[in-house]
Amino acid sequence: MAAQEVLPGIAAPPGRELAISVDTLVSGVHFPRDTAPADIGYKVLAVNLSDMAAMGAAPDWAVMSLTLPRRDEDWLSAFDRGFDALAEQYRVRLLARDIGIGPLAITLQIHGWVPAGLALRRDGARPGDLVFVTGSLGDAGLGLSLLPEPGKWGAEVSGAHRAFVLDRLNRPTPRVAEGIALRGIATAAIDVSDGLAADLGHIVTASRRRMGENADLHARIDVEKLPLSPALHRLSGQDAARRFALSSGDDYELCFTAPQRRYESLLRIASGFSCPITCLGRMERGPGESLVRFSGSGSDSDLELTNMPSLTDQGYRHFK
Repeated sequence: MAAQEVLPGIAAPPGRELAISVDTLVSGVHFPRDTAPADIGYKVLAVNLSDMAAMGAAPDWAVMSLTLPRRDEDWLSAFDRGFDALAEQYRVRLLARDIGIGPLAITLQIHGWVPAGLALRRDGARPGDLVFVTGSLGDAGLGLSLLPEPGKWGAEVSGAHRAFVLDRLNRPTPRVAEGIALRGIATAAIDVSDGLAADLGHIVTASRRRMGENADLHARIDVEKLPLSPALHRLSGQDAARRFALSSGDDYELCFTAPQRRYESLLRIASGFSCPITCLGRMERGPGESLVRFSGSGSDSDLELTNMPSLTDQGYRHFK
């Protein structure tokens, strides 16, 4: 990883807009303290690439600020290997990096390009739009739950399933190609970093604001359509799996809305995606303050569907 401390001027290509995102990852908050440095390097770029995906932007370059408790060349080399592996895959250039002494934390600001007027936004959802999500949900949350208690789920999550959910936690796949393909089709989009219910709630809030003061927009989700991986399916009882899918973060899938009339064309485009997409429900008008409402059946333990609206408050919260 060759980077300097002073950034040269960058000229915007004709007909394109600059997309910018910044994320800070702090040890013990955004990743466990004993996470391998190569996984940290990979993930700090992956979460920023996921922001690019949610804007429909093609990533180009980044700048980084890194603080370490002490200078550790072995740690830095492993961190760089993880970062560089993903940077090479997505052709991201690290143009500047500053390293200081302090608690372990990494801030990355990433920049990309999107054709003028085609950036995906959070505030474009309208009544009647369908709600979709890429990939599967809840895997990273399940992986995180295993770290303090490796035997928590016993034989239900072991072997290949355990390895899968831990990989989903430490090395998420940013859906950059999918975000780019959704330009001109998705009316709103967000990456699922704080939990599906919370992040879909962000789309509803932003779209209500754009529609005006009296907007009564909400999302209705069918919990029976939540896309669960085989690892989540192995959990005893549907409710635990649904909780992970709805309220655990770090999935970095794309949640987006699209008009009903674009459904067939969306399916054709999605046939070329590296992951499946699932239609979870739709945007609706209706009275009440709830951002996301749930429907479905089959809740057979202590989690009742009538209590599920509280899940919009149970995603990751940056300040508690």
